[in-house]
Amino acid sequence: MHVKRGIKFILHKRNPNQTENLGIRLRLTLRGKTPLDFPLGFSIDLDDWDPDGQMATGGKDMDAINRTIKEWRIVLDEMFARYELIEKRIPEPDEVKDLFNDTIGRRTELTKRLDELERQKNPGFFKAFDLFMEKVGKANQWTDSTYKKFRTIKRTLRDYDKRLSFDSLTTDKMQGYIDSLLRAGKRNTTIAKDVSFVRWFLRWSFFAGYYYGNLHDSFKPKLKGTDGAAKEIIFLTMDEVKKLEEWPFKPGQNALERVRDVFLFCCFTGLRYSDVAKLKRMDIKPGFIKVVTQKTNDGLKIELNRHSQAILDKYGDCKFRDDLALPVISNQKMNDALKDLGKLCGIDEPVRIVYFKGNERHEEIMPKYELMTTHCARRTFVITALQLGIPSEVIMRWTGHSSFKAMKPYYKIVDGMKEKAMARFDDF
Repeated sequence: MHVKRGIKFILHKRNPNQTENLGIRLRLTLRGKTPLDFPLGFSIDLDDWDPDGQMATGGKDMDAINRTIKEWRIVLDEMFARYELIEKRIPEPDEVKDLFNDTIGRRTELTKRLDELERQKNPGFFKAFDLFMEKVGKANQWTDSTYKKFRTIKRTLRDYDKRLSFDSLTTDKMQGYIDSLLRAGKRNTTIAKDVSFVRWFLRWSFFAGYYYGNLHDSFKPKLKGTDGAAKEIIFLTMDEVKKLEEWPFKPGQNALERVRDVFLFCCFTGLRYSDVAKLKRMDIKPGFIKVVTQKTNDGLKIELNRHSQAILDKYGDCKFRDDLALPVISNQKMNDALKDLGKLCGIDEPVRIVYFKGNERHEEIMPKYELMTTHCARRTFVITALQLGIPSEVIMRWTGHSSFKAMKPYYKIVDGMKEKAMARFDDF
């Protein structure tokens, strides 16, 4: 996803005719909301400022001003990369303001002294990685899965070179790390994401005073198949959803039937697994449900249709832990069960999966049931809604998608389905 924002460095005039000793400010605008202004801490004359390039062209503090502007842009890139790549949500302005001020070091003198002592300890690459996970994880409220992801990255770095240090990091060294991931059988899409997380760590280390290079900005390898164009979006057709809904389960298949019901509830509401897993009875209102999404903290009101209402009614008298509304099991167990469910119900349309390992293109043909996951339900909801002619704006209100750009892959799928349907007239 992309967080729409505007970033400018401007001069602040105390009166319209002022041309000397003008304060420099960073102006950050999020989605058209009231701008946030951050004083740079420097002043400059109007003749020494390039408004188009947003940089100093003269004056005694020119180098310090331009260096600070560059550093602040890097800080913002890191912050929004976190929101876009890790949390995949749009932050609130006050949240951005607090995080930015904290990141650029506007803290108490005691905190500054403690930070300086910590920098002097020079913890080394892997200990710095531990500090990064501890501090950034706490500040950003990482989930267990995010901590696990970064522990895996640390392990792959250590496997690559257990003596890795900040001083030994070069472009060739980073390329060697990529080569080691390729030898381990990782796909380009996975490698690109891992490298982006390593760059995040290096950027944090740069501002912590541990790392003095610039690979966090300069190292941007081009890996085939990482632009998303070849990604296959797995969803169920309306016929497949109907087949699931009407499937006659035999005695002893109660657990599989419950998995089916939770999955279909997501197909008919667009909820993510993380949100249906914490849906409580108190969230169910007459004709709709109200949730605050775990991933993006969006407050959503989702109207119920006869399909989703029937599933809630089915379990209305059942008691689940923490007063949950539905019998949700762990995500991993549910993903495993969905493959069994899809196979049982004959959801076995061949699906071509294309991916790259280095420059080598790979193709696999798999039955659709092997690719069924909990997230498949949310995609099914969006595509079904588009097929039914429901306006995109309404769908986005239900799903919490923040922009039409996020919906673009779904439009392509529906357009392709329309072309195939129209082609039937050729044989009429």
